[in-house]
Amino acid sequence: MIYLDNNATTAIDPRVTDVIADVFNSGPANASSQHGLGRVAQLRIDNATDSISVCLDTPLDQPGGPRFLFTSGGTESNNLAITGLAEPLSAIIISRIEHPSVIAIAEHLLALGREIHWLDVDENGVINIDELPQLIASCRNRCGLVSIMSANNETGVHQPIEKAALICRQAGVLLHVDATQSIGKVPLSLTKLDASAVTISAHKFHGPCGIGGLWLGSGVRLRPLFHGGEQQLESRPGTEPVALICGMAEALRIATDELVTNRQRMRSLRDQFEQSLRAEHSDLVIHGATADRLPNTSYLSFPHTDRQSMLMSLDLAGVACSSGSACSSGSSPPSHVLIAMNLPAKLVLSALRFGMSKFSTSEEIADAVYRISRSYKHLRNKKDVEN
Repeated sequence: MIYLDNNATTAIDPRVTDVIADVFNSGPANASSQHGLGRVAQLRIDNATDSISVCLDTPLDQPGGPRFLFTSGGTESNNLAITGLAEPLSAIIISRIEHPSVIAIAEHLLALGREIHWLDVDENGVINIDELPQLIASCRNRCGLVSIMSANNETGVHQPIEKAALICRQAGVLLHVDATQSIGKVPLSLTKLDASAVTISAHKFHGPCGIGGLWLGSGVRLRPLFHGGEQQLESRPGTEPVALICGMAEALRIATDELVTNRQRMRSLRDQFEQSLRAEHSDLVIHGATADRLPNTSYLSFPHTDRQSMLMSLDLAGVACSSGSACSSGSSPPSHVLIAMNLPAKLVLSALRFGMSKFSTSEEIADAVYRISRSYKHLRNKKDVEN
């Protein structure tokens, strides 16, 4: 199987596995315990937090300064941010291309009577940032929160979050950034970004599943989702998974240290992939091709077939990809991202996402292009016969 679904999840780095195994093998680890083993567990968490602080360029050791909450992953962090930031009756603005974990909780709050507004995107999938100030001003209740992802999980298109942060600061509005797709692919300084809250998830950058984080800026208050413990200043109670925390910190360190090399490698492989496929099939459409994209992401439409048939054909051919977000790819609805981009139905219904990683090789990409091309030709010919 050629794995090209790295926007959904990544293979864990063996160096990260070693760190996790070392923690698990060291004995019981509950950082809330007052005995020696508990103090060792807390020290491991403190050291991991220090490492995360360096990698994300944010001070995490200052009283009253930024905080980093350990969560179970991106979905929990996004839900925690959308429900827990800003005043309960304030309005919320999100873009139409956000991850399902943001859109679903926003729609849930809308059904409960919360004021929700949607920020549109252009044909390349870039948010219409110039509309944000007017949208903030148009809220019936005061706007308390804006949520915009740093890079889209389907198209890979970068979003103007620095400009959004400036607009939100000037308007006195909190900004939440879902940065799960950016870590390990592009530089990210939380000090320079100056957002209010940022989501990360370890399994997107070759760390373990089941661990992520929500960074909170200085003075940002948060209402917890969970209750029943004093861990993490009661903002996210529950016994901390020490081994996973250490694994995430190590994965983040590796991703940061090797970012330049891996970014160039992934971009080269993506370009090889797209250019080779386009040479075989000039009718293929690359979404966001003229926009600034993540170096590993390629979202293609195969106009003369449908995405589910193509997905199953590629699975049988030994190529792993997806038809959209990993949290919705098992269902039939078409991509809400491509719909928001106002693309023709034939492109929306025939789109597949491919994602390279630092472990991908040029030989794999060449083989994948061959298998994809063969599947596409077969399905096109089959459709021509049926028609």
